[in-house]
Amino acid sequence: MANDRGRPEPEKLKVLVVDDHALFRRGLQMVLRQEDDIEVVGEAADGNGAVEKAQETMPDVILMDVRMPRRSGIEATQHIKDLMPHVKILMLTISDEEADLYEAIKAGASGYLLKEISIDDVAEAIRSVYAGQSRLSPSMAAKLLSEFAAMSKRAAEARQLPAPRLTDREMEVLRLVAQGMNNRDIAKDLFISENTVKNHIRNILEKLHLHSRMEAVVYAVREKLLEIK
Repeated sequence: MANDRGRPEPEKLKVLVVDDHALFRRGLQMVLRQEDDIEVVGEAADGNGAVEKAQETMPDVILMDVRMPRRSGIEATQHIKDLMPHVKILMLTISDEEADLYEAIKAGASGYLLKEISIDDVAEAIRSVYAGQSRLSPSMAAKLLSEFAAMSKRAAEARQLPAPRLTDREMEVLRLVAQGMNNRDIAKDLFISENTVKNHIRNILEKLHLHSRMEAVVYAVREKLLEIK
């Protein structure tokens, strides 16, 4: 498209609005239509509609509510990011639950804003996530930082704990388990009873805080306690 002087008009940011409240969608569209560089290309009332409309309209940015009928905004975000990785998704929600924040980030959202945000700030948030920045409401950013701090502390405490130590016999049993041998074959190979094999495996799982023999094998390979050839 060209303007009156024949110069091409700058590309507008294409935005899809997804929220299960029609009045809120209308309000957002009214505000965004006042922005010269933003074009609302569609709307949807639930996660399923969001996936369909995203493929139809190919937006640059999606404003996505979290809790909606039929399919949540987080599920829709994950699906859309799988189909269209380039699309930026900005969650705009009343939910200040930490679980929703973490799941939205894991799903690929570029931002998480509470609806307490000034509606005039929404356009700027759209521009910033499109430019590759992340946007979080201050209260949600604080929760995220607290969780990262807790995770770092837990990781540091785990590093200070001594690695579980298996006996030579337990290592022998673990190697044979890794080769796919059952308890009877392990017992024959090591000249011990099946009950003794079971006891060794139980001790291995207890020491490694695992639930199955295959988990023990995966752990042992990851920690370089043994090699599978």
